[in-house]
Amino acid sequence: MVRALLSAPRRKQFLMLAAALAAVIAATAFGQIKLNAWNQPFYDALARRDLHEFLYQLWRFALIASGLLILNVAQIWLNQLTKLKLRAELTGGLIDAWLKPGRAFRLANAGEIGANPDQRIHEDARHLVELTTDLGIGLFQASLLLFCFIGVLWVLSEGVALNFFGEKLAVPGYMVWAALFYAGAASWMSWRVGRPLIAVNAERYAREADLRFALVRANERNDAIAFYGGEEDEKRRLHAELEPVLSIMRRYVSGVTRLTWVTAGYGWFTIVAPIVVAAPGFFSGDLSIGGLMVVVGAFNQVQQALRWFVDNFSVIADWRATMIRISTFRRALEEVDGIDGACRIERVRSESGVLVFDDVSVASPSACTRLSERHVSVRPGERLLIVAPPGAARRNFLSAVAGLWPWGSGRIGMPTQGPIIFMSARPYLPPGTLREAMAYPDSPARFPNEAYARALERLNLGHLIVKLDVVRRWDRELSGDEQQGAHFARLLLHEPAWVFINEALDALDEATSVVVLDVFNRELAEAAVVNIGRPDMRDGFFSRMLHLVDDPAGERLQPCFDAVPDEASTTAGAIG
Repeated sequence: MVRALLSAPRRKQFLMLAAALAAVIAATAFGQIKLNAWNQPFYDALARRDLHEFLYQLWRFALIASGLLILNVAQIWLNQLTKLKLRAELTGGLIDAWLKPGRAFRLANAGEIGANPDQRIHEDARHLVELTTDLGIGLFQASLLLFCFIGVLWVLSEGVALNFFGEKLAVPGYMVWAALFYAGAASWMSWRVGRPLIAVNAERYAREADLRFALVRANERNDAIAFYGGEEDEKRRLHAELEPVLSIMRRYVSGVTRLTWVTAGYGWFTIVAPIVVAAPGFFSGDLSIGGLMVVVGAFNQVQQALRWFVDNFSVIADWRATMIRISTFRRALEEVDGIDGACRIERVRSESGVLVFDDVSVASPSACTRLSERHVSVRPGERLLIVAPPGAARRNFLSAVAGLWPWGSGRIGMPTQGPIIFMSARPYLPPGTLREAMAYPDSPARFPNEAYARALERLNLGHLIVKLDVVRRWDRELSGDEQQGAHFARLLLHEPAWVFINEALDALDEATSVVVLDVFNRELAEAAVVNIGRPDMRDGFFSRMLHLVDDPAGERLQPCFDAVPDEASTTAGAIG
């Protein structure tokens, strides 16, 4: 984390914030030393019933407390500002790393580590930033207080002598050694009792993410659930996802309860512990009531610093579990692009302007598939149908052409002339205005207003022209047929030279299919079309037809991340 911060573009801001926090905390520690020293004259004035001195000490207290109040407010402000800056850096960095070209797709197919990346980027990152800031500032403040007050307590220990059978025994730094022993014993017990919470928290976050995903999925498809009357079935599914969450929470409650026996017991005994330890000096007459309160105050400050680990152990366990999830996710993002394999598809530029497949086979965990012809060339304007069974074979082959699925063998020569568009089976309409959804991923300003209107009219979606600048969730606003129409209206808007389609033509109703094929025959007549779909496409549109077939002799892909344990390093997969 430190290396990431020091290499961040905004590292100077972090260093300035850290310096400001250190200065404020140091000034607060100085003020607390003054406040502790104030105890002796104040309580001695009470013991003497000296009203004038009592009022003077109250005035001193007001000055010291006012300064500490200002410093406390400044520390809170800097604390929250640090969280804001860290959140921007961590979450923004994870988003940038996750959405590098093709990486999110590969990670989603990399096993358990690719499940629910939204949980790690959003909730885990937020939680990690808040815990890191609070724990880091608390640890620095406790360390500074310990450094300041341990010397004060060592000097004050000279007034505390043990009395054994009438003989006084002065132990150098007696109160310091007592505080260290007391806090050390409590810290060791907290570590022994609370250590299992680290693994429990990591598991809890994973199961919470699964439940959240199931709830989002049910909400997104509530219309289908209602039409089928499948509410009872969905209840069973959601309760099945809820049960692991409740089970891990029971373990968490049990662990926190055991830890509370240690931390709460330690906290209650701390109320009288300094008085008990310093009592020999008071009863022997070496300490006045004011001196006793100064010793007790210094002891409590040292204890407060030393008990940081005890008071925060459950939070530390939570922090470590969150840190493991984030660091594992970051490591997977960095390594998923460099997975080693025995064979990878070579993807090169075809300067001749022809799409070339040379002995291409695509490996997946379940099978290895290849084209029915070993050497295939597709010229500009040609229409090629590749027949493949539904499922991973279609998706993986198109992903290999796009460079998203590199595992397999052979060579793909991609044409360099003209823009290329890949159309997935399901239309993607990002939230925002309809104009932005149609121009995606380019800027809406790239196309004139007339181009948007012309594309929508051509696909029988003229009624949407007036909504071009309306912000909506268009994947919910439009019907399935309208989404498919908008999918191809976007294609017409971009006017590509090469179009690769995965099942999108198969999903069109008859009327829309006629319009789309006419668009390819007129406006996009010069575009080459490679469609992976069913064999029952309209006769006459495709000039060639190939098949994706199983290759029994081909190599299969071993999953690159079958499961990534929270505390284990990710393991690259290979083709074997």
